[in-house]
Amino acid sequence: MSITTPPAAPFCSEAGAEPLAGTAKRAEAYVLFEWPGGWSRDVLDGGTFDPDLSARLKKALKGRASLQLIRRPGRAGRDVGEKYRCYLVWARAGAMELLLLDGPEDLLRLDLSGPGRNGGRRVDAPLLLVCTHGRRDVCCAVKGRPLAAELARDFPEQAWETSHTKGHRFAPAALLMPWGYSFGRLNAPAARDLLTRALRGGFFLPANRGSGLYGPRGQVAELRVAHALLDAGEGLAYGDLSADDAPEGPVTVRHRDGRRWEVPLIRREVEGVVASCGGAPKTVKAWVAESGFHEEPA
Repeated sequence: MSITTPPAAPFCSEAGAEPLAGTAKRAEAYVLFEWPGGWSRDVLDGGTFDPDLSARLKKALKGRASLQLIRRPGRAGRDVGEKYRCYLVWARAGAMELLLLDGPEDLLRLDLSGPGRNGGRRVDAPLLLVCTHGRRDVCCAVKGRPLAAELARDFPEQAWETSHTKGHRFAPAALLMPWGYSFGRLNAPAARDLLTRALRGGFFLPANRGSGLYGPRGQVAELRVAHALLDAGEGLAYGDLSADDAPEGPVTVRHRDGRRWEVPLIRREVEGVVASCGGAPKTVKAWVAESGFHEEPA
């Protein structure tokens, strides 16, 4: 009797059934620390830094900021000088600062209560962090590393590899700083367009998963309004829109110019979602915006 070998499970990012909107990584502040060595599955599980330091960092950052380890793409990214670069990001303010640190222990002494408290240099140009965290999920290594390397040729100061950004099922996945927007299923032309526009502050809608300032409902509502404004030919910058993230009922989205919209949402079942490589397809529920939203009078 012959034995048939079952086919290998597909990459989780090949499923492609789940909508991108409403799946962004949630955070308001970020610590982006340059660490060129290997990244364990969870960068604070004691495998990247020693267990004691990992525990202290986890405690110090909890509820205050999200830690992303970063490195330059390719072999050049493994060669760090005497200091490690550390970017501090406050997404709501759209603010980012650069510090040079002696090592990861210095992260324990950061004041993360707001910009301007650590003696850092203000950074005005955006950064795009492409997830290449293969130990978390193979999709990020297979799809993220080539994209990060290609972007680094055109945008050597903006493109970085990063540790897990949540959503490896959307690989190549990326985070745009300082605004904290997540993107997924990025190809090279789209990523170049994203960065080109971001250098001018311009909002990029394709592949946009939403703002980390809001939960899934707020992310979906904000992107729906952004879509309508861009379709109408309006210019849109990061920070122009904000959402109230209401737990039920319509979500209110506001423009900095005073306009506001009530966006009704519904939950729909999505079949065939593979959460991680090697996992079985499953059915999940996703928030989607209904088409009948309208602008409210001021």
